[in-house]
Amino acid sequence: MSSSPSRRQFLLALGAAGAASCLPVKVGASTSEPLLYPPIDLSYFGNPITPAPFEIHFACASITWEGNDDQAIKDVSEVGFRGIQLRAPALKEYGDRPKALRDLLDKYKLELVALSSGDIRTEPETWIDQLALHTRNARFVHDVGGRYLQLIGPPRPKNRQPVADDYKGAGRALTEVARRSIDLGVPVGYHNHMNTLSEGPEELDWVMDAADPRYVKLELDIAHYKQGGGDPSKAVRQYRDRMLFLHLKDVESTLPAEGRDAKHSYRFLELGRGTVDIPAVFAALKEVNFSGWAVVELDRVPDKARTPKECALISKRYIEDKLGLKV
Repeated sequence: MSSSPSRRQFLLALGAAGAASCLPVKVGASTSEPLLYPPIDLSYFGNPITPAPFEIHFACASITWEGNDDQAIKDVSEVGFRGIQLRAPALKEYGDRPKALRDLLDKYKLELVALSSGDIRTEPETWIDQLALHTRNARFVHDVGGRYLQLIGPPRPKNRQPVADDYKGAGRALTEVARRSIDLGVPVGYHNHMNTLSEGPEELDWVMDAADPRYVKLELDIAHYKQGGGDPSKAVRQYRDRMLFLHLKDVESTLPAEGRDAKHSYRFLELGRGTVDIPAVFAALKEVNFSGWAVVELDRVPDKARTPKECALISKRYIEDKLGLKV
């Protein structure tokens, strides 16, 4: 295939593959056989579920501190955030001491909102190790008392355009990891990301359509979504029923370096300093009654004259002063 499939073609292919599994099965030859379960009162399901009120809790990601997690925990708490997202390298220090990390977070009155578990990959030779890695990380989140596991990827194929099987393979891989994570009580959020199969909005749709919605939820990164060519406020409305939590940062375009195109030339920034229409995102969150966590996240300090803590303060002030929300 020389180009990416349309979403309609992708869904038709996916549906055809699964059609056989949807055929009715004859349970018993006689209607007099006893029922496995008593009849269910279905009248309850006619009552609509009342949506939760709009409520956002704000956290900050430790990635800006470049591996100094203890300092990140201290600074994030002092800035005033209620939660933190850590990365998988934190297991080098606390992997066999989850209680120590839990005690440290308690000391600074922080909640572990998520652990970044790294890439999901689909190569057969790595699959067993992939399952073990992400299951171990989910168990760590559980033992620390955290909430979510983050997954990104797979990376885009080299020297060719992605095809339908790539997106379907990503969805299957995400589902298998998420099933195991859910067994540990840790939901999985899939992070849309530049330079992966979910780079563009339509590509994110293909991956999410291929993943089982019972297990795989969306962790919407508004800056990656914007840079990939989408409107993150529309994504909030589209994925209102599958959105687990968010990443909040801003983005600006930069002059393309040699060998890079305009789409892949960008710099992430503190909230309010780039091109993302952040008020529109929060208007959409309010419209859909989103209730959950939003993580302020910045890959690195964009201005070397500032510290990670100062960057966090800039984003906090934007949330409180421009959006009128309390961190």
